[in-house]
Amino acid sequence: MDIAVAVIGFIFFVCNALLSLLFWAIIISAILSWLFVFEIINPRNRAVGQIAYALDRITGPVLAPLRRIIPSLGGIDVTPIIALIAIRGIQGYLLPAAHGAVLGAFGYA
Repeated sequence: MDIAVAVIGFIFFVCNALLSLLFWAIIISAILSWLFVFEIINPRNRAVGQIAYALDRITGPVLAPLRRIIPSLGGIDVTPIIALIAIRGIQGYLLPAAHGAVLGAFGYA
């Protein structure tokens, strides 16, 4: 195997892993927000507050543009669902196609 193929494969592996981490961060953030709303977890707890803040900093840049475009439906925020569908679409269709295109561009297809 050529080193270029290995490097390209590794880059796409890292991209896929980062998208998977973002996927799970969005899910955990949504569940945590529900636990706050139903007062199951106290947001004033220092550890929980730091986790919620970190998750908000990670997921905010992805969800904020969607929130500007998609209105809430009866007070329910559907942007996490849209983001999760988009992430799975990128992982399932765009990343493999881009991987093949990059390999083809370098003559390894």
